[in-house]
Amino acid sequence: MDKPLDVEQSQAVAKQIKSKGKASFDNAHRAALVTEDAIYVQGFLVYEGSPFKPIEHGWLEVSDHLIDPNFPHLNRRADQLFYFPAQRLTLKQLKRAIEDAQEDYPEDDSLPIYGKAPYEYYGDVMLGGKDYIEAHQAAEAKCKELNKPKSRNSTGDEI
Repeated sequence: MDKPLDVEQSQAVAKQIKSKGKASFDNAHRAALVTEDAIYVQGFLVYEGSPFKPIEHGWLEVSDHLIDPNFPHLNRRADQLFYFPAQRLTLKQLKRAIEDAQEDYPEDDSLPIYGKAPYEYYGDVMLGGKDYIEAHQAAEAKCKELNKPKSRNSTGDEI
């Protein structure tokens, strides 16, 4: 993702909505409701270390930067986080998708919003089409790059 994360605004929005850990989609939804001109984004977050794989995640795009209301819960610096968008929704589209999900599947969580059928990828991540596959593949590649084994010199020390 080329847009930088606005740490100050991410923290301010997180405080405003009382963001909760492990609720990235809900946090992003609530943040979109209070952030002017925000685009709700679903995709994948990658950073070095555990869990060593892309994480399904939600955040916002606002013009030239990202706002992540989950940032305070990530325990990472902004330059250690890599975002791979798979789906973008305006606030109007997001509200409509949530209404539809609540109508069609009232017993299930309405977030994340799944892509349109037919789904091209059936795995243990969000269901979506080509955009999801491409975002997931790019996120996996970055994850492998960040988590590759360290090289050792002839004395056994890490380089």
